[in-house]
Formats: sequence, C-alpha cells, structure tokens
Amino acid sequence: MTEHHFISRPYVKTIDNGSFTWSSPSNIALVKYWGKKEHQIPENPSVSFTLDHCKTTTTLSFSKKETSSEFSFEVYLDDEKKDDFKPKIETFFKRIERYVPFLKAYHFKIETANTFPHSSGIASSASGMSALALCLMSVERVLLGDISEAMFNQKASFLARLGSGSACRSIEGDLIVWGTHQEIEGSSDLFGVKYPYEVHQKFKNYQDTILLVDKGEKQVSSTVGHSLMHNHPFAHRRFEQAHEHMSQLISIFKNGDVDTFIKIVESEALTLHAMMMTSMPYFILMKPNTLEIINKIWTYRNATNSKVCFTLDAGANVHVLYPESEKETVLDFIKNELVGYCQNGHYISDQIGFGAQLINA
Repeated sequence: MTEHHFISRPYVKTIDNGSFTWSSPSNIALVKYWGKKEHQIPENPSVSFTLDHCKTTTTLSFSKKETSSEFSFEVYLDDEKKDDFKPKIETFFKRIERYVPFLKAYHFKIETANTFPHSSGIASSASGMSALALCLMSVERVLLGDISEAMFNQKASFLARLGSGSACRSIEGDLIVWGTHQEIEGSSDLFGVKYPYEVHQKFKNYQDTILLVDKGEKQVSSTVGHSLMHNHPFAHRRFEQAHEHMSQLISIFKNGDVDTFIKIVESEALTLHAMMMTSMPYFILMKPNTLEIINKIWTYRNATNSKVCFTLDAGANVHVLYPESEKETVLDFIKNELVGYCQNGHYISDQIGFGAQLINA
C-alpha cells in the first residue's frame, strides 16, 4: 500500500457548515519510536498501549468560505486562543491537503482540551493530532457520502501521523503497532494497526499510573530530538534493537511472560533516554526525581516480587505499569512512597483503553 491509497475519490455531496467533536486518547509506547525519515516515516517499528483517561477532546467547527486560496483557522486550548499553535497546524494542513482537498474551502475553529498537562511528556501531540484528524475525517465522510469504518480509521491514522508520528497509534486500541515489521502481518510505516496476534489475559486491562514529576514544557521538543538521530553514532544498532524487541514481544504477549516483558519495557525506556544523552547536541529530560522513582520501583519489586515496572516517554514523567491484579497494592505503594517525588503530589491513574470516540456530530 502507498500514499496514493489515501487520495480521496471525488466528493459527491456538499456541506456549508457544521461541527464534529471527537475525544482521542494518548498512548504509551512499549517499544519506542525515536528517529524518523522524510514524511513522518519511522526509522523503526513501535508498539503501544492505548490509554483511557489521558485524552484530548477536540471540537472542529467549520463554515464554507467564498474563496479557497489559503488555509483559514483559529485554535483554542481550554477556551483560550492559542496563536502559537497555528504554525504546527498550518504545517499539518499543508502535509495533508493532498489527501483531504476540502481544507481551503472552509474556515475552521479548533477547540481543544486535555485531561492532562500539555507538553509534559504524556504525548499531548498524539491525542491532539489524532482527535483533529478524526474530526477532519468526519467532514470527509459527509462529502464522500460513504466510507467504510476500516478505511475511516486507517485514513485517520494516516493523517494523524503527518501531524505527529505517535498520533497514528491513538485512533484504536488496545495494543497498536506502527512501523513495518516482517513478523507482524499488516504492519505499515504509513499508519497504525491493531496488534493482530494472541494476547495473554495478563496483559488485558493493564494499569498505567503516570507520575507527574515535571508538568512544565519540555526543554527539547520531540521534533528536535528525532532529528538528532540523523548521524547519531548508535542509531543503526538502536533501530535493530527495536526490531528484535518487537519480535520477542510476539511470544511474550502470547504466553504471558511478564518478567521478560518488564525487561524489554524498561530497557526501551532507558535506551530512549540514552539516545538523547548521546546525541550531538546532547540533552537530558529526566529529572533527579525521575531517577528516585525508578530506584524505588526496583527496590519494591525486588522486595515483593511484584510485576510493577516503569516506562518513560520523551520527558521526566514516569509511567508506572502493572497488571490489574496488583492494582490495590501498587496504588498503596505509589501513594506511600512515590507521590512525594511528583510535582505538587500530582499523578494520574489510568489504564489501557480502546481508542477514540465520536462525541458529537
């Protein structure tokens, strides 16, 4: 399949104005995507848990314009106008106009709200761009008159990827693969797909408590971080490692080997940050409290034989992953020993979810 698959057939209907509202979740990668080629193509495959409570709700209102020579839109976050978001949205629109050619025909009002702090390492771009892509696909569904649910989701994932790579993993759930891997049927660099093979009951309804170590803006954006993988001295081996971990997870997901799952997930998190620390220029997004939490988790796991583990995105916050069967005991551990390392004691209790939802049409 190529990009041409997503070029729209001629529109058969018209619509002058309207609005759509979608909520779309964030996701947490187990095998990390870090490094990309042109057109938001990943250098390596990744797999993620879709989250449930951490999500973005976006309302896209639109009205027909008299002329269609340029993009016209305004952006609001939590009811506050955000002109500083406009360059990123305009870049997104330029990338996707070929595939949704109605963009210049309308003026758009984009109203968005997160259930979690923006730009703090909980992949707000993933939930935000996927929610916007779904709203745009709802407009196109009206203009086309008909589109299958499978194609709707696949194209929404394809469009979302062009706004933020990891956004393509937020359309569906609960396990999503993005990036071509020879052992995973249907996997693609162009969009995310639902993990197609057997998953052991141990990995169902997995829990993710997100410890907000630092709720501020990241010092280095993910876009800049990805670009630093070009000519990185360890990049090639890192991409090989990601493929190896994806292969290992196929049997792990099937047989429920949580101990090996923990080793891969934590290794992936530390490797991600190792890539940041060994790029040129180098940078560190972890904070002292991030390391304190990691060591506390290791100590607790060794003392109790718990199956709790951690992962990190490109930020200081810690995602604490654990089976649902340990929910009560791990939450007690978090409240008693880890919350003190969080900024203002803030954390989010989440679990794996099953993708985006249409709220209003």
